Amino acid sequence: MTAPARVTIKDVAARAGVSKGAVSLAFNGKPGVSDATRERIFQVARELGWEPNRTARSLSGRSADIIGLVLNRPARLLGLEPFYMDFISGIESVLAERSCSLLLRLVRDVDEEIELYRAWWRGQTIAGAVLVDFRSDDPRVPALEAVGLPAVAVGHPSLTGSFPAVWTDDATATAEAVRYLAALGHRRLARVGGPAGFGHSAIRTRAFEATVRELGLEHGTQIATGFDEREGARATRSLLLAKDRPTAIVYDNDIMAVAGAGVAAEMGFVVPDDVSLLAWDDSQLCRITHPTLSAMSHDIHHFGAEVARTLFTLIEGTHPGDLQVPTPSLTPRGSTAPAPQ
Repeated sequence: MTAPARVTIKDVAARAGVSKGAVSLAFNGKPGVSDATRERIFQVARELGWEPNRTARSLSGRSADIIGLVLNRPARLLGLEPFYMDFISGIESVLAERSCSLLLRLVRDVDEEIELYRAWWRGQTIAGAVLVDFRSDDPRVPALEAVGLPAVAVGHPSLTGSFPAVWTDDATATAEAVRYLAALGHRRLARVGGPAGFGHSAIRTRAFEATVRELGLEHGTQIATGFDEREGARATRSLLLAKDRPTAIVYDNDIMAVAGAGVAAEMGFVVPDDVSLLAWDDSQLCRITHPTLSAMSHDIHHFGAEVARTLFTLIEGTHPGDLQVPTPSLTPRGSTAPAPQ
C-alpha cells in the first residue's frame, strides 16, 4: 500500500487559489491579504489537516531533523528496563552522525499515541517515526498510514502493515530456549511472558507451546505479565508454590528474571540446583546477578542503529523493505543446569 503524500503549503495555496506567500502571510498574521482571503486559507488548511511548521528550520524550507519515538509505558518501568536504554542509544548513534535529534514522549494509551504522531506530522515537527510494541490488528497501522507518516516498525512484518519492519525471529529463539532446557533433562517448563496483547509476546507464546508439545514435555505453563519486577516476582512465586512446580523458567526480560532469582532464594530454592532460570534480552543485570543468568542474547544497540538507518532510507525516498536482524542466541551461564533428579 502506498502512503498518501504529505500535505504541504503548496497544496493549501492551490486549493485556496492563492500563492504560497499568501498562505505564509495569513498564518504569520502579517498584512498583505484581506480578511476574507485569510479566512479562506484557514478553512482550506483545516480541511486538508495542514498546520504550519513552527520550527525555524522548516520555516526556511529545510526538512525537519527530528525523529519521533512514542512509548506507551510507565516512566518508572522505562528507567529500569535495559532494553530500551540500549535500543535508544543505538538510534542516537545514527542520529548523531547526521546531526539529528530524537523526540521521545511517554503516553498513557494507544489513542494518545496516535494523536501525538498525527500532530507531530501535520505540524512538521518530525521527519519520521519509530513505532514499537505492535499488537495484533494494531490501530496505529491504518491511522498513521492514512496521514502518510514515514515510519519504521519494530516488529514482525505480519503485524506492521505497509510500514517497513525491522525484526528478530522470536519464534526461532523461543524454540531454541525450550530445546536447550529439554536437552538438560527438564520436563516441566514455565514461561513468564510480557503483555498478552503485544504481538511479539503472542509469537513467543505460540512458539513455546508448540515446542513443548513437539518435544513431548510434561507441561509448559505460561503467565502473562506487564514486564516489571513486581509482576515477575509474583509470577515466580505462584509457579514455585504449584504442586507440580517447574524445574526451569524462561522470562521475557531480564528484570523479571532477576526478580525471579530473588524470589527463588527467598523461598529456599537454590538456583540452578532446584530450578533453572533463563532470561530474554541479555544485559549487564544478567552478568552481575548471582548466579549469573543464562540469556537469549542479541545486540540491542545494533538493532536500534539498524532501525534508524532504515528510517533515513525511507525518509530519503526509497522504501527499504523489511529487515530481519540476527536472531537472539543462547548464552549459557550459571543459572541453568541439568534438571534435578
